Amino acid sequence: MLSGSISEFKQNPGEVIEVWRGGPAAVLNRNRPAFYTVFPELMAEMGELYDQRQLTNLVRSRLKSVKRAVKVDTDDL
Repeated sequence: MLSGSISEFKQNPGEVIEVWRGGPAAVLNRNRPAFYTVFPELMAEMGELYDQRQLTNLVRSRLKSVKRAVKVDTDDL
């Protein structure tokens, strides 16, 4: 992961991000991470992965309760 100082980032954030070429990067304040940056495309991809993980967890939890399911005929509804 790339990193840079917060002072450098404050002076010209666009230039710093361009140098990082869109990869994830840490902005440091006194050699400690103050925040992380990612490009919108990467953030969207991470969001999709998070959504898939949440859905997977939901499906797994519901599959555990399949034995308690009640069979229903849709014509009876």
